[in-house]
Amino acid sequence: MAEPRHRLLVVATIPADLRAAFDRAYDLVDHASLSAPSGPFATTAGFDVAVTTGMRGFDEAMMAAVPDLGLIVSQGVGLERIDLAAARRRGIAVCHTPDELTEDVAEAAIALTFAIMRRVVEADHFVRAGRWLKERMAPSTRVAGKTMGIVGLGKIGRSIAARATALGMTVAYHGRRQQADAPYTYVGDPRELAATADVLVLSCVGDAGTRHLIGAAALEALGPAGYLVNVARGSVVDEAALLDALEQGRIAGAALDVFADEPRIDPRFLALGNVVLQPHSASITHETRAAIIDRMLRDTAAYLAKQPFHDATRG
Repeated sequence: MAEPRHRLLVVATIPADLRAAFDRAYDLVDHASLSAPSGPFATTAGFDVAVTTGMRGFDEAMMAAVPDLGLIVSQGVGLERIDLAAARRRGIAVCHTPDELTEDVAEAAIALTFAIMRRVVEADHFVRAGRWLKERMAPSTRVAGKTMGIVGLGKIGRSIAARATALGMTVAYHGRRQQADAPYTYVGDPRELAATADVLVLSCVGDAGTRHLIGAAALEALGPAGYLVNVARGSVVDEAALLDALEQGRIAGAALDVFADEPRIDPRFLALGNVVLQPHSASITHETRAAIIDRMLRDTAAYLAKQPFHDATRG
């Protein structure tokens, strides 16, 4: 008789490819099937591994409701919605995918920079609407020779900076501290960075410290010739201020992969021609999906076999 398979508690909606991969090795139990849809997070014993996503997270109340929990497996680089301090106190390990998204998110930031500055999406719509027969496309803005301001020079930010430099751009950055080994100009205030940038790219974490970091003042400093690209979190931007700036032409445009209330984005965005919209898909490539799934499977197997793996609660 075959040994029973280990059961994993799934507390978030996970992509079909990830579910299929885990389902080949484990029995998956959706927490939603064990509790009332609108009720509190139900107490669930008998599970030592839970699967979530960076967007869903895992707070201390959820940890308390899963008394046998020993490992939280999270899809994504972001940890701001996982209470690491509580996990540490409770002896719960946390693994995530901190390196697998870097190259594709950086690549997407550059793609969005071209999309909004060179008006790529607008030009496609222009042709499809038959306007080329009777009109001339408005000029776009050259990327080479411009200044990119990057908010958040972590792994992704550095990868964006390297690509921007290769394109002939000048790079400056803002972060919580200056990085001694970074070959770029450090600017201590995000408003000052926006004032010097032709395009402001956000690649920082989305936590209480960065909430609405880019608001009306920074957008005013970016100015009517400046562009905003966000591949970080929607919370980093004061969305109401951004919409006002876009509608009133106080910035030239924005390219956004993330929003304040995904996927229910503000309908005002849909009426704007000076914004490029993406469904939080900067990291959704075949290569990254395969790497994420492999990392999550390996770390889960390592935990169950009592072998070493990267535990985010240990830094």
